Amino acid sequence: DDLFAAAAESAKLTRAPLAARLRPRTIDDVVGQSHLVGSGRPLRRLVESDRLTSALLWGPPGTGKTTLALAVAGTTSRAFEQLSAVTAGVKDVRETIERAQQRLGERGQGTILFLDEIHRFSKAPQDSRLPAVEDGTLTLSGATTENPFFEVNAPLRSRSTLFRLEPLEPADVETLVRRGLDAEGATAVDEAVGLLVERAGGDGRQVLTSLEVACALANYGTVLAEHVEAALGTSALRYGRDDHYDVISAFIKSMRGSDADAAVYWLARMLEAGEDARLIARRMVILASEDIGLADSRSLEVAVAAAHAVEHVGLPEAQLNLAHAAIHLALAPKSNRVASAISSARADVRAGATGEVPAHLRDGHYQGAASLGHAVGYEYPHDHAAGWVEQQYLPDQLVGRRWYEPSDHGAEGVMAADAPSRRHRSAEEYESSSDADAGDAT
Repeated sequence: DDLFAAAAESAKLTRAPLAARLRPRTIDDVVGQSHLVGSGRPLRRLVESDRLTSALLWGPPGTGKTTLALAVAGTTSRAFEQLSAVTAGVKDVRETIERAQQRLGERGQGTILFLDEIHRFSKAPQDSRLPAVEDGTLTLSGATTENPFFEVNAPLRSRSTLFRLEPLEPADVETLVRRGLDAEGATAVDEAVGLLVERAGGDGRQVLTSLEVACALANYGTVLAEHVEAALGTSALRYGRDDHYDVISAFIKSMRGSDADAAVYWLARMLEAGEDARLIARRMVILASEDIGLADSRSLEVAVAAAHAVEHVGLPEAQLNLAHAAIHLALAPKSNRVASAISSARADVRAGATGEVPAHLRDGHYQGAASLGHAVGYEYPHDHAAGWVEQQYLPDQLVGRRWYEPSDHGAEGVMAADAPSRRHRSAEEYESSSDADAGDAT
């Protein structure tokens, strides 16, 4: 039976998709995720010492969660069993636990149970594993594309180490493409390889699937760009390294220039070319403070919300959130005074504009602080009807310096008009003002 089973497994493997055929046998063969499996990194150290405890592998599709679990199993001496939430239930889990108990009792061999798409298991199957995990009968390895803090039972999550997988870097994707070409006995021109890498979006499974189709279209000869285009199902846009920088620059400048149509157009160009949606979102978050700032503080909220949507929703649906944010940022009133303020303040600090913290602003929450004069004379703004009191907040030698100059654009102009008086005053003026106030009180 074992002979026939081995023959069937071998035959199945030769007919398997390229991504399955290239799955590594040990963690030394894993492509990418160097922050986990690189030399001296946590997952590698746990595996090599055979001290791996239950783990949750969390990351986007195609980043190698199943691949990594199989590689870990191949590196340790433990047995490996795999279940999928799509087909397995409580009965399957119980049978797996029984086999693990038998192995442990008969020959002292541990078992790794890999649960693919663990977030799709209901509460009952998740709970059914807890006793076996706690008593060491098996080591749980779960894979999920969803946030485990929301989708995995808290008791199970608390007993597992969380490992976050990141989208593959371009160099890692190219390594996969080269391995795939060798496995298929084909070659490819640089343009075809570059196109596959650019359009992969960090998804290793997707790029190998596209490569497999492209190799078939090339009759396992030389893969050309036209074969890759056909495999991807779309014509490739010209989007090389220069285009990456030029298009993102045009996108930012269109929003800064309040042209919503141009902003949406450049966003569409980037999405169609396979640009990293997280990079797009990051640039919008930066622009919200750099070019809009207090003229419309809601813009930062909108940009951050779009960035969260990219992480939790993903493309293609997140294109709506990105477009929403891009249009909002383009239409918002503009002010660069926040960026100017922090830039000029840091420049002055680097140039030596430093000074001692005024005594009344120092920490007074410890015994003996008052004897040093710390916090003595500090006026608590909330004790005053206006919620504000005039007092010195800068070091003596910097009183009167000003870094933030509000614009009159949007909400910033209103805020500046409503703010308490902040006219330039010297330290002597503050002191004179305090003396006058004391005289009035007398």
